[in-house]
Amino acid sequence: MPRSRHRAFLAALVAVTLLPAGVSEAGFWSNLFKGKDSKDSAQKPAPRAAAPSKPNIADKPVVEKPEKPAQQAAAKCDPAKLRIAVDVGHTKESDGAMSARDVPEYNFNLNLARRVVEKLKSEGFAETKLLITEGKARPSLIRRVASANGMKADIFLSIHHDSVPDKFKEKWQFEGKKLEYSDRFSGHSLFVSKENPYFETSFHLAQLIGRELKAKNLKYADQYASPIMGKYRHDLLDKDVGVYRYDHLVVLMTTQMPAVLLEAGSIINRDEEVAMASPERQDMITNSVASAFKKFCGVEPAAVASDRKN
Repeated sequence: MPRSRHRAFLAALVAVTLLPAGVSEAGFWSNLFKGKDSKDSAQKPAPRAAAPSKPNIADKPVVEKPEKPAQQAAAKCDPAKLRIAVDVGHTKESDGAMSARDVPEYNFNLNLARRVVEKLKSEGFAETKLLITEGKARPSLIRRVASANGMKADIFLSIHHDSVPDKFKEKWQFEGKKLEYSDRFSGHSLFVSKENPYFETSFHLAQLIGRELKAKNLKYADQYASPIMGKYRHDLLDKDVGVYRYDHLVVLMTTQMPAVLLEAGSIINRDEEVAMASPERQDMITNSVASAFKKFCGVEPAAVASDRKN
């Protein structure tokens, strides 16, 4: 059913703050209030693809003895030639979680991903591409993986924003509307899959991003390691910077290149939703990602890794 004028104004007021520089407001507003489908279904493993060709970075497609630390000095790459696919999580049709103020996750993902691409290009990563996928949940997962594999990307980075399981949500009223929120958890998180043939490089890149975020005093979401998360619980591979194991996530396990998923922050948390919409927080994240990639390619020296405890 169509949104009321009041609700439309509210959602627009929050979402318009997400516009990156240079993006047409007219086009953004015209798409913002289109009807959306049901929430994305749980992601299940897809059939494994054929053995991948080796990316343009140094790594061995071996995941034996997964408990050992990732290779810390594996990558030596030319930023100008490194093909980075920056994936916009979810689609217009299946737009992911809803924020505490009823703004779709997809809008947050799209705007932050655009900023990430712009920043990486400005730092010399000329072959960075924005990957936007259409369609409903399950088909879009297969399609985005096929797109990344088809473009022979060297790195796959998927941009998302977090929520919480329904059992943690509470009711509140905002501008006369009954909505859901949870202020219990906050922070970003990074996910990699040991089913990815380039797990060690994926893990190394995720650590680099996590360290850059930590250096800006941004905390990671530590609840995923807790039993209270139930089926949403994940193994914490690096407790210092918040890198988790998520083996059967389609976009991580079936991409034929190193792959990392970044949950940039919790939009179901009322304070963090406001922060995630701010240019200041978006700049902190994009700067962190760009700095991590420069360290990944050896353009900047990487900090000494801390000991990891599973």
